[in-house]
Amino acid sequence: MKHLVNPDTWERRDNYAFFRDFLNPWFSVTTEIDCTEAYAAAKTSGRSFFLHYLWAVLCGVNEVRELRFRTTARGEVAWYDTVDVITPIAVPGRTFHTVRIPYRADFEPFYAEARAIVTDIPADGDPYGEEKRLQAQGDYDVFLLSATPKLRFTAITYAQESPGCPTQYPLMNAGKAVRRDGRLVMPLSMFVNHAFADGEHIGRFVEATEAALARFGR
Repeated sequence: MKHLVNPDTWERRDNYAFFRDFLNPWFSVTTEIDCTEAYAAAKTSGRSFFLHYLWAVLCGVNEVRELRFRTTARGEVAWYDTVDVITPIAVPGRTFHTVRIPYRADFEPFYAEARAIVTDIPADGDPYGEEKRLQAQGDYDVFLLSATPKLRFTAITYAQESPGCPTQYPLMNAGKAVRRDGRLVMPLSMFVNHAFADGEHIGRFVEATEAALARFGR
């Protein structure tokens, strides 16, 4: 469900007023997340490691309300109870196809639904069909996560639609996991609107994501 924000009582009123007219109020952060338990669980079960960490990131975003704020088509500020994830999936013989995967608080129902979605992509589908549907409805109750499992990076930049309007929702990228001090860590980059979120919120998101990843070891 979408909730409109009362600008007179919103705790981020001054932050929003300061950043909203910047040419580009969005900022990016790259960090590393510990995915040791999630990787081990995926390998033991013979299931997708990508869907394991995708669920954890989805949980992290839904844990932090500031990452669920959006600007509506009418220029109002709103926040969503929950948001889903859209993610590009590689399609043999083509480039990719972006799919929408719903948020589920529990991993098992999430995995079953997500697995069905990513394995049932039409061969002749529009790779940007999901983005076009979001534009048509005018509600952006999603964020995007791209996976580049062969690429280890320390920073990343993101495509910008137009001056003053980089995107409508947070963008993320997960890279190649590597061993460090006996643990498996993966670079995770995120691009968020500074009018809605600060470093504190990014820190809370990372903590929530790593906590979800660690659940696979219990």
